[in-house]
Amino acid sequence: MPIRDDDIIRIDVPELNRLESAFLPEIFRGFGTTFRHFFTSFGQGKTSRTIQYPEERREDYHPEDGGMEIRNFRGVHRLNRDEDGRVKCVACMMCPTLCPANCIHIEAAESPWDDREKYPKKFEIDELRCIFCGMCEEACPVDAIELTPVYDVVGRSRQEMIFDKEKLLNVYDVTIEQKPM
Repeated sequence: MPIRDDDIIRIDVPELNRLESAFLPEIFRGFGTTFRHFFTSFGQGKTSRTIQYPEERREDYHPEDGGMEIRNFRGVHRLNRDEDGRVKCVACMMCPTLCPANCIHIEAAESPWDDREKYPKKFEIDELRCIFCGMCEEACPVDAIELTPVYDVVGRSRQEMIFDKEKLLNVYDVTIEQKPM
């Protein structure tokens, strides 16, 4: 179907004068913004939101002191346990389906317990590939996966940063007292 002449909107671009064509006013305005941020980042009117890790930690950072409030922080994953100490996951495959980074891999097996059909025989999250978006946490119908406030996880190899089911349950045991953010 051809485009009709009535559907075409013609826009006349105004001519730039010599000063505008050199972009000098905009360059000076940009330098002004840069210098303003540079000089106000020192002293009482501090605008910098940088914390000096590892001397300063997020847990010690108080936004009422003039800093930026930290909301919706997401750290390393944990796999929750139910009241009987079993893995809470029912292997519904919602989290690997919704994961935009494709970092969650689950192998389902028939459950040995009567209260569910399946359970994860194998559950792995590649923490290096994860973008910590929280979609897995939102998708889980049984709240089996959560993102914790723990953020300083270190591995010496790529394989160490692939968290399997046992490692994720261990993170739950270690962080059970900490409330996810």
